[in-house]
Amino acid sequence: MHRSETSSLCGGAVSSRVESAPIVVAPNSGFNAFISMPFRTRARIVIESQHPDTVKGFFYQVDCTTGDELSEDMGYFHAQWRRSNGDVGKGNDHVVLDTVRGRGVYLGSFFSVTSLERYWWGEGEIKFFTDGDQQWPSLTSTGLEDYVGGSWAFQDGLQKDPEPVPGTYSSHSFGFTRVATKETTKFSNYERAMPPQFDMYRWHMLDPIHFADDLRVTQQMIGDWDNGLFERNDDIASVAYWYLDHPTGVDGQIGTAKDRRPR
Repeated sequence: MHRSETSSLCGGAVSSRVESAPIVVAPNSGFNAFISMPFRTRARIVIESQHPDTVKGFFYQVDCTTGDELSEDMGYFHAQWRRSNGDVGKGNDHVVLDTVRGRGVYLGSFFSVTSLERYWWGEGEIKFFTDGDQQWPSLTSTGLEDYVGGSWAFQDGLQKDPEPVPGTYSSHSFGFTRVATKETTKFSNYERAMPPQFDMYRWHMLDPIHFADDLRVTQQMIGDWDNGLFERNDDIASVAYWYLDHPTGVDGQIGTAKDRRPR
């Protein structure tokens, strides 16, 4: 079984309620995953805490079956965390999944976006390049908000007055689970305003993305205001989930705790 580094659909070091088919966070500290992770010879699960504080309690349950007959085309589960920490430059896309080679199925995506510029941030397209496609994506969307099942900036309306209010939601296949503009952890003695943060996810169990030879996934950073669309340079962290016909290492490491420090 490939060593995969994954997350529980929580960004910014803050958990939020998730009610999806494969992952449920309830109400904020019960982290439940029902993603199939088939293995043929062995499996190993490691839990590592890199938090500076002492973890006073950790409870877990792992369920599995043995002796199952697995088909030849049964895929191995993989996950990859990546971050563009406001440093890729305007006009460059965030890489959600660097090129993987083989036959497989893309399972889903998680995004945690920290807005580093004014105005709306979610017009960028997610792009899936499959089986040799390079210049033009095999599959794309009309914006990140649409990809995760939302619309119109997740707001209660498009207006200047009164100020619009974004609303969160969570479903079996997609969700927009967290909006935060104030620091809540109280890890400092200073004022608590912070760059806005947003968490969202999308599962492809009902509309799987198959690839026969290779797959690459990227996310544009495009915003919008009264003067039209514009390129942005936000802080985007993501996790890609997929199945591949063979266990393999992936580029892009989860990095140190310092690398993952939220803004």
